[in-house]
Amino acid sequence: MANVSVYNMEGKEVGTMELNDAVFGVEINDHLVHLAVVRQLANNRQGTQKAKTRSEVSGGGRKPWRQKGTGHARQGSTRSPQWTGGGVVFAPVPRDYSIKMNKKERRLALKSALTSRVQENKLIVLEDLTLDEAKTKAMQTVLNNLNVSKALVVLNEENKNVVLSTRNIPDVVTAYTNTINVFDILKYNTLILTKSAVASIEEVYA
Repeated sequence: MANVSVYNMEGKEVGTMELNDAVFGVEINDHLVHLAVVRQLANNRQGTQKAKTRSEVSGGGRKPWRQKGTGHARQGSTRSPQWTGGGVVFAPVPRDYSIKMNKKERRLALKSALTSRVQENKLIVLEDLTLDEAKTKAMQTVLNNLNVSKALVVLNEENKNVVLSTRNIPDVVTAYTNTINVFDILKYNTLILTKSAVASIEEVYA
């Protein structure tokens, strides 16, 4: 099992913690990690883009001029794609971009992402993270003590003060253990977990 240091909010090491290899020490599957990221980005798409084809735009029912003898190219409708106000060729229509992954694949992708943070020394475990009031300055002080900037802070239980204190800090976001995902874990340089969050993740995914 991997041993990681546990820090307090002042940035001082207060102990060590063993991480469960079933969650934080698996063999990294790059393919599933990639697939999980693609899936999440695809599922975020609304798929509501729409443009009208020549059969859907209004007008154009009458032939604009006779077939021959005008000197113009022959035209059948003023709503053909080459006309201003005409329809769009191969116009986009609403569609579902969602991609499916099996539950076991999703779990392994998440474990792979967590393992990569451990192997790259980009995971920090906090003994506890509590703030008496919602103050951005207080949260920024904690981050400065830990010497991190772009980070994902994962909490085990609702902590309104921490969430509100983090909201105005660029490149730092909070999440709960039941909302973490592969994309966010990989997007931020550092993954910050509280001890209770680590226990909760291991309980669910081990």
